[in-house]
Amino acid sequence: MTVEKIIAAASAQTGLTDIGDPSCLDGLQRLLDAYAGEARFTERGSAMAHADLVTYMAIRMKVEGWLKDHPELLDAPIEKPLFVFGLPRTGTTLAINLLNADPARRSFLRWEAYDPTPPAQRHELSAGPRYQAMQDKTQMALKFMPEIAAIHYEDADSPTECQFLMTPSFCSQVYESQADIPSYRQWFLHEADYRPAFRQHKRTLQVLQQHTKGRWTLKNPWHPLYLDALTETYPDAQLVMTHRDPAEVVGSICSLIKYVRGVYSDDVDLKGIGESFMDTFQVMIDRADAFKAKHGADAIHDVQYADIVRDAIGTVRGIYARFDEEFTPEAEAAMQAYMADNQKGKHGKHSYDLAEYGLTKEAVRERFKSYIERYDIPVKA
Repeated sequence: MTVEKIIAAASAQTGLTDIGDPSCLDGLQRLLDAYAGEARFTERGSAMAHADLVTYMAIRMKVEGWLKDHPELLDAPIEKPLFVFGLPRTGTTLAINLLNADPARRSFLRWEAYDPTPPAQRHELSAGPRYQAMQDKTQMALKFMPEIAAIHYEDADSPTECQFLMTPSFCSQVYESQADIPSYRQWFLHEADYRPAFRQHKRTLQVLQQHTKGRWTLKNPWHPLYLDALTETYPDAQLVMTHRDPAEVVGSICSLIKYVRGVYSDDVDLKGIGESFMDTFQVMIDRADAFKAKHGADAIHDVQYADIVRDAIGTVRGIYARFDEEFTPEAEAAMQAYMADNQKGKHGKHSYDLAEYGLTKEAVRERFKSYIERYDIPVKA
């Protein structure tokens, strides 16, 4: 597969040709090279991964096509968007689902990640053919991949990670989750310019909010990698970072990556997963610390995973207080209803073993000792 063939296939799907900023093609070419030389895909896995690239290019074309017909949308502001992030598996999903329950807020939904245009009317956010198609796909995954559902489950109208606003720029951690592609990982972590991806991120939100307004409230665990680009695009962004015992974080994410990569490959290097994600987490922590050093300790509101588990709604109330936002009775009632309907373990229990990835709790905690101490993160014996 080539860049030209990806574009041609997306054009055939959409009837469109404009891809917007051509800088996205750098990441696409790097992905194609890595897929060809490193990914160890099965035949089916390769077909799926390359089909995803066509899908994301088609999404890009559809967003650009909608903006061509509705250029006034680019003048609409996105004011004080709230971003929830942290190392993966640190409570960002629970936090964003509670925030999303507030009727004054607007989240990026799972089905929108795959079929964003035309932008939804209010009644279409949790209904209609696009919603139903994704819900059917989700239920199929729940049946055939219960392990992944137990680790991280999303309904079609659940808030999803806004890194799926970056996949059409081919600059997203999504790709490394699906495949062991060291050359792309090196580029993504250390060489990529994240600003074009965030400009496309914003353009897509401006499309999506055409008929369904609300304070954008977004989450992506990987945002510590690119806080400078994020805040250049959204200067008044409100930033919330979650923190959890790294031994729990590493074990949980390694387990998730094992199952995701297993969908695409029958040759999954478990120790390689452990090593690479330990390194990635160090980069994430270092960049978050550098951002605070540059902008002040209060540039990011820090939240403990232990607090989210102990008192989820109280912790969210603290987020509202930090940013001088009104915590309305309607918001609290909706959050209480969400908690009542979504008890922990609803989709199964997630278990994992660090030893499977060549790691121990002691080694992980030693690697991240300064991080644990700096944020006073509770650790289990």
